[in-house]
Amino acid sequence: MSLEENKAVVRRIIYEFVNTGNTAVADETFSADLIDHRPGQTDGGREDAKQFFVGLRQAFPDLKFKIEHLFGEADKVVVHVVGPGTHTGEFMGIHPTGKKVILRGTTILRLADGKVVERWNITDIFGVLRQLGVKPTP
Repeated sequence: MSLEENKAVVRRIIYEFVNTGNTAVADETFSADLIDHRPGQTDGGREDAKQFFVGLRQAFPDLKFKIEHLFGEADKVVVHVVGPGTHTGEFMGIHPTGKKVILRGTTILRLADGKVVERWNITDIFGVLRQLGVKPTP
């Protein structure tokens, strides 16, 4: 697939899966044997990645990411997203606070045949915790 087609897949993941919780889109766009390099990941493939986003949406059900940057080369696409959400569900053991937060994240995705086969993600968890009023210990 072309770079532009790969970028379209990534847009679809953000707007049709992450922002809405439609897990059928994840089934269509993530390889079953996805390799996920996000911190703390156990390499559980597509199902684990889906559960991560389902959990994020349970904690912040109104979360709506906007793509701020999207670029790539060959089979890799980089996306930087920013989005507001309200903390109305448990997040990392933190009971709902009702606080509005801004989440930020950058992800590199490697695609093959229209599906994400490898993913590297960094999310500003420290920034979210600060916005929730939690002061992590060093």
